[in-house]
Amino acid sequence: MIKLGKMTEVDLRTVWAHEQYDFSSWLAEEDNIKVLGETLNLSLTDINTEQFVGGYRCDIICKDELTGKSVLIENQLEQTNHDHLGKIITYASGLDASVVVWIVARARDEHSSAIAWLNNHTDENVSFFLVEVHAYKIGDSVPAPMFKIIEQPNDFVKTVKSFAEKGEMNETKAKRIEFWTAFNEVVDQRGKPFNKRKATPDHWYEVAIGSSQCHISIDLINKEHRIRVGVWIPDNKELYDSFLANKEQIEEKANINFVWDRLDAKKASVICTYISGLNFNKQDNYSELMNKIVDLVVTIRSAFTPFLGK
Repeated sequence: MIKLGKMTEVDLRTVWAHEQYDFSSWLAEEDNIKVLGETLNLSLTDINTEQFVGGYRCDIICKDELTGKSVLIENQLEQTNHDHLGKIITYASGLDASVVVWIVARARDEHSSAIAWLNNHTDENVSFFLVEVHAYKIGDSVPAPMFKIIEQPNDFVKTVKSFAEKGEMNETKAKRIEFWTAFNEVVDQRGKPFNKRKATPDHWYEVAIGSSQCHISIDLINKEHRIRVGVWIPDNKELYDSFLANKEQIEEKANINFVWDRLDAKKASVICTYISGLNFNKQDNYSELMNKIVDLVVTIRSAFTPFLGK
């Protein structure tokens, strides 16, 4: 008979005695902020702590690698209160943050409702997260932290509402939102091998690769009934040339013969491959296509990442 341990919750103050000096400092470390980012589907970089906003100072300000949006993180190792709700709005305004993350020990219902209200009454350029942090151990093990999202923006509703109000929504854009929403569900089902992006009407979807100089791009080309997946380099021909110099090793590792396009007349460069079979009006193969995309993204990231610094 298999013996299983019992998971017990640990008082947060026995793990992090001081909110600022212990918890905020711990969270700002690369490995720990990465775990939070994976929970929120953000790639958090450029971490700065204790930045002043007027006479106050916020806990952490950073950026989302793909969108470049400023992310404000405010920590509260106790239950939510009105004071901190006011602080996150004040700090977000003072720092012009696009994403606000409020991390707490316990979220009271009225503050969960307040965050939900903010998400429902702001546009797609502003997002609020309310996150509980817990710590658990099994037997005499060291405590393990866990982040639990209590409230988050409904990107699908926000995006559709925004474009509808602007009169910019058409059938193609609606089909793209539908595709990306279903794709995010597949990413979840696959155990989130990479951070999701919100579903938008855009034909592209970006995945972080570990450098601000490039990213993996998934592009829906419905008129050609195919999907392009590859490394997109916005403005760095030297990086493209560095990848090209290692073409044989990259293609051998990926087991793919990529299309290499330096695009000399443009700032951007692309290294990609294609998946055929996309048709917005015939969606019975969507699950197959989306799983192929996930496999390709994982393969491409594994093949190119070792050469980012070369």
